[in-house]
Amino acid sequence: MAQKFMTYQQQLNKLQVDKGLTIPNMDFAQKTLEEISYYSLIGGYKGLFLHPASKKYKYGVTFEEIVAFYHFDEQLRSIFLKYILQVERHLKSMISYHFTEKYGESQNEYLDPNNFDFAHHPKQVKRLVDSMSKTIAMPSHYRYIAHHAHKYHNVPLWVAINAMTMGQTSAFYQYMPNDIQVKVSKAYPQYTEKQLHQFITVIAKCRNVCAHGERLFDFRTTDMIPDTLLHNKLGIPCKKGLYQNGKKDLFAVVISLRYLISDEEFKVFRKNLAFLIKDTLKKCPHLTIDQLLNEMNFPKNWAEITRYKK
Repeated sequence: MAQKFMTYQQQLNKLQVDKGLTIPNMDFAQKTLEEISYYSLIGGYKGLFLHPASKKYKYGVTFEEIVAFYHFDEQLRSIFLKYILQVERHLKSMISYHFTEKYGESQNEYLDPNNFDFAHHPKQVKRLVDSMSKTIAMPSHYRYIAHHAHKYHNVPLWVAINAMTMGQTSAFYQYMPNDIQVKVSKAYPQYTEKQLHQFITVIAKCRNVCAHGERLFDFRTTDMIPDTLLHNKLGIPCKKGLYQNGKKDLFAVVISLRYLISDEEFKVFRKNLAFLIKDTLKKCPHLTIDQLLNEMNFPKNWAEITRYKK
């Protein structure tokens, strides 16, 4: 049955009277709903504050707690996106360098399906090439692309790749010749070119969530990163040959970053993440650390990740 429109006052009345949510400041609550919307705030972040059976709020839960949890997820996206962008920049640099090293600087080379694994993935390669053609098509929203197109009548890969999405970059890496994949993967010596692509794929999915402002704390994907030494060293439980944390969830992104950014940068990332979790629990007294880590699918000892060598 379709849901009916409700005014802000009706929305707050439903939360307070029907659902048992404590709302100390009605003016603040209405202003928040105006800025965020009922669906984005309540629909997205109420789950951890409800009694599973009654679907009403736990006794004493306040509107401000849900707002604090909303902002937790907002800051979580900022933290992850900052370091994912570092991985993206490095990867784009390596791909553009080694592909151009082999094929040259003409845009015709990366728009030629024959310079990819077209024989085994014709549809995927065609889709990739078509999307790259649109990326450098004129008129362009990107001044640097327009500059090269007008002045040189050519947009080399090291220019075009800056306008490519992480999804395009992941596909480019996946379908480019194996010898170039090997060269790129040498920047990450612990893993093969195939395993590197597994990391990239999961990170790309997380990046999309961050970039589009979607809920991140309970991020899940069907893709998986490879098994790592860190899974074993952290003592992550294994069921039917599959680690239960850090394979296709937000903790998988944490492990990926452990391998794909510098040790110094990762320590800062881990410190900021640990502080955010601790600070949020202070602002959300009806939320326990076990509940939050369980929803994030983090192991309890996740913060010890920097104690172990990769």
